Amino acid sequence: MKLNNRVKELRARFDLTQEQLAKKVGVTRQTIAAIEKGDYVPSLLLALNICKVFHLPMEKTFWLLEDD
Repeated sequence: MKLNNRVKELRARFDLTQEQLAKKVGVTRQTIAAIEKGDYVPSLLLALNICKVFHLPMEKTFWLLEDD
């Protein structure tokens, strides 16, 4: 299984840079970049904080993609 996300899309919609979002949730810009690329699975706390910034529930921001 893989964790997919809409962080890049939502960040653009909210007119935030990776650096701005990173500061809001207490991580580095590189962490946000890795999440957006799917190279890093955020902790539950980080994922919830990201959702809070976008005013969206978890399932509208992150979801599992099952392998075939």
